[in-house]
Amino acid sequence: MTIWEMLAVFTAGISAGTINTIVGSGTLITFPVLLATGLPPVTATVSNALGLIPGSVSGAIGYRAELAGQGRRVLKLAVGALIGGLTGATLLLALPSTAFETIVPILVTLALVLVILQPRISRAVQRRRESSGRSARTDGGPLLFVGLMLASVYGGYFTAAQGIIYLSLMGMLLDDTMQRLNAVKNVLAAVVNSVAALFFLFVADFDWTAVVLIAVGSALGGQIGAKVGRRLSPTVLRVLIVAVGTVAIVQLLLR
Repeated sequence: MTIWEMLAVFTAGISAGTINTIVGSGTLITFPVLLATGLPPVTATVSNALGLIPGSVSGAIGYRAELAGQGRRVLKLAVGALIGGLTGATLLLALPSTAFETIVPILVTLALVLVILQPRISRAVQRRRESSGRSARTDGGPLLFVGLMLASVYGGYFTAAQGIIYLSLMGMLLDDTMQRLNAVKNVLAAVVNSVAALFFLFVADFDWTAVVLIAVGSALGGQIGAKVGRRLSPTVLRVLIVAVGTVAIVQLLLR
């Protein structure tokens, strides 16, 4: 890489770490930049997954206050994320690079619709629980576990917009604040990135220069994202999710 390419990758890492912590979809920044430096698509994907681990961990640490009291929930959902992330990483090396191109924009669009409708859906679910006398499950039940595991398969494969999918599923099936759900999202993203990256270390090619630049940049971005994201109101956070998700859909369709 030239010095300018290295600077571009580092800057993309900061931006991705910030956006991933607040919403998700940071890969839509780093991945095109890595391709522009001349890396092959699979090498770029693997290098990106390795580089984003510190950013995911940094963002999760920044949201540690919102994680208080969610230990059992996070542990259970993290198991599904680990299984899904490892499966997705395996598929990345086994399937053609175009395998997910058709379904991903549809998946992200559905997630955005759920994010928009989440307050109304939550109220309807709450009324149904009250009328039936049942209490809400604090872990979201089997439906959330399976949904997040499937989302993690996609996350291990490509990662772009996986955070939006996580938030839409948890917002619909868990009775909790957006900030606390965002904290869980950051932990799950860290799990998926880590397990996929560890798998790639042994079976795939990657570029150490790109990995280090994104790693340092995303770690800084994770702290920035945590400071900014934790100050956003639920409405503003929801609007930001929809805005970033819409840009993600457009970029995925134009690829």
